[in-house]
Amino acid sequence: MTSPPFGPLAARLGIPSGPLFFPVTAYGPDGAVDLDTYRTHVRRGVEAGAAAVFACCGTGEFHALAPEEFEACVAAAVEATEGRVPVVAGAGYGTALAVHYARIAERAGADGLLAMPPYLVVAGQEGLLRHYTQLSEATSLDIIVYQRDNAVFTPETVVAFARHPKILGLKDGLGDLDLMQRIVSAVRTQVPEDFLYFNGLPTAELTGLAYRGIGITLYSSAVFCFAPDIAQAFHKALNTGDDAAVNKLLDGFYRPLVELRNQGRGYAVSLVKAAVRLRGLDVGEVRPPLQEPTEEHVKQLTELIEHGQALLEGAGK
Repeated sequence: MTSPPFGPLAARLGIPSGPLFFPVTAYGPDGAVDLDTYRTHVRRGVEAGAAAVFACCGTGEFHALAPEEFEACVAAAVEATEGRVPVVAGAGYGTALAVHYARIAERAGADGLLAMPPYLVVAGQEGLLRHYTQLSEATSLDIIVYQRDNAVFTPETVVAFARHPKILGLKDGLGDLDLMQRIVSAVRTQVPEDFLYFNGLPTAELTGLAYRGIGITLYSSAVFCFAPDIAQAFHKALNTGDDAAVNKLLDGFYRPLVELRNQGRGYAVSLVKAAVRLRGLDVGEVRPPLQEPTEEHVKQLTELIEHGQALLEGAGK
């Protein structure tokens, strides 16, 4: 594989050359982080065409990792990618701990940060702006702010983010398209520099057409963890305007997957991890407080993956 040229993170992320890969974190039989399996998982994703690796974020169970485990995993992701694509690491909790994790990620060789919502508290816009500003100024890394749960922003706050030289984009995990359209419009009219937007909803492909309608084509793909061929086929169809192929995969694979995912709390992570195991890589189970999917749900997942593969074969990929 030819290595892309190195450059600023925004430039490397701004071209939707493939899905954004959020690898699961591998654990061994003893429950400890399995770095060898994790490297294999990351390497396979890069070889399958991931545009970037987002290490130790939501799908990677950031919440369950001790700081030393986090550092080891980010370093392993950097090693496995070999500079072919950027590595973005998670950072979260309160401001002090978010800064601590940011500095760990920088030390481990990450190219940027995904700033997840602050822990527990519901803050006002001024406090949120201070939080992300302090985080962005704590290291040399650029950051992407993650909107979801207790971190929901007004268009004015996102305009302030976009004016900050170290904040390059917003990942939306809320799904309020009215709000996102107003954010995109406000930033476009008030900030001359480019600002990136990412569809960060669980199983983001389901809303890909809607987000594309407001100009957002970058998205995270949990499916890429276990079925990169399906994820790549969808990505190509979405970005070439082949809506017939998009709808075929939505109707036959992604919508049923979302309906299965909605059957259990935490399935946005544990179901993905089960699927990675079903495809032959033993990444272990999720750590508590998450729990494994039921045997019946794993059976349905197996059948759904097989059907998704059949859809590709029927279309000649």
